[in-house]
Amino acid sequence: MAVLIALALFIAQAVNFGLALRERAAFRLAQATRPVAIRIADALEREAQGGRPIAPDHGRIRRATRAVIPAGLPRLPELAAELRTQLREQGVDVGRIDTGLRDWAEVDDATQRRDASRGERVRRERDHPEQMLLIAIEQPRHGWLTVIVPWDDDGGVRLFWRLFLQTLILYGVVLLPVLWIARHIARPLRELTAAAQRFGRGGGEPPVAVVERGPADIILLVRSFNALQWRVTAMLDEKDRMLGAIGHDLRTPLAALRVRIESVDDDTDRARMAETIAEMNRTLDDILSLARMGRPSEPLTEVDLAALVDAVVEDFRDLGQDVAFEEAARLRMRLRPSLIRRAIRNLIENAVKYGGSAEVRLIAEPASVCIEVADRGPGIPDDRLSDVFEAFTRLETSRNRDTGGIGLGLALARTIVREAGGDVRLANRSDGGLCATIELPRAA
Repeated sequence: MAVLIALALFIAQAVNFGLALRERAAFRLAQATRPVAIRIADALEREAQGGRPIAPDHGRIRRATRAVIPAGLPRLPELAAELRTQLREQGVDVGRIDTGLRDWAEVDDATQRRDASRGERVRRERDHPEQMLLIAIEQPRHGWLTVIVPWDDDGGVRLFWRLFLQTLILYGVVLLPVLWIARHIARPLRELTAAAQRFGRGGGEPPVAVVERGPADIILLVRSFNALQWRVTAMLDEKDRMLGAIGHDLRTPLAALRVRIESVDDDTDRARMAETIAEMNRTLDDILSLARMGRPSEPLTEVDLAALVDAVVEDFRDLGQDVAFEEAARLRMRLRPSLIRRAIRNLIENAVKYGGSAEVRLIAEPASVCIEVADRGPGIPDDRLSDVFEAFTRLETSRNRDTGGIGLGLALARTIVREAGGDVRLANRSDGGLCATIELPRAA
């Protein structure tokens, strides 16, 4: 807001400067031409009434047989046009008007300097103009009239500095109070934003302090956020209690079943029952983990991501799975290691299940870190790549445990990575298979 106000003030001052320059230029033209026009009209009138004639060698106005302004001098056509208008108002009919600017230092004619009228000499000594304005006016059938006047052209420098000082004062009077007000308003908003970000990451945050003075809308917003945070926290606490009760109520009969199957004599049936119970426990863990995401109990810890990925790969190798990992340099990052380990494990499980093997790479980039898990499986149709991230979604609909679980692996992996500030992408490989990529920000 302060930048917009400063920009608006700057534009307003720029427009003001342009208008002031225009008015100043018009005023300077009138100031330079009106005395000359009056002087010429008076001289011609005195001459017409039999008074002293206009001489060619002395006086403010002199006669000449031709225009005496050298061709190489800068011209002022706008001044000539204004002088013609002023002479017409004085009733003087003239022909051509020529002008020229010359530095006083370049004038070698001492008489010309001396005869430039006393008033002009006084003015020149007072204002110290660096240039003289030569004016030649054609008088039909009578030759030319020449006038020399001082000319001080500062190019608007003094006006610029006056407006610059005015702008600084205006900024001080207007912008500083606005900055103070904006800071006064923004402080509770910054605190509210920080609290919302911390609460969004699952942290249990105290209520935001309510400002007692300030805009009523800000006070109401902070109080509403505190009330919303309290209600959401209460709902999440109730959900955690409910999930804990559900987990306990389901695991207890599963544990009882696990004990009871030990009395089954047939080894094959007992093994199948044990596998079924283990699958049910894994499914229950996935469901409860997915439901608890957003309020992780594990704190952020600085770990070596390369070592973490290598440990997950070694677990699969210990089980006899074909999982390859390209060794990577140490990479220290702050994250929740158990959750990230679970996300990587879910992706590798999918790769092994559908492709028979997995190739894992860790790629460090300036702003992020990518963990790629590639396989040689059948891949996924491009129009279904986003569908497999939905919970309980499987492309193979038979629900056969041999061809997959219940469709929570990818959903849980993406939820874990997004909670860490990253994302999971899937892409079909050009030479067959699927590549799953976990991308984590380096600042995480």
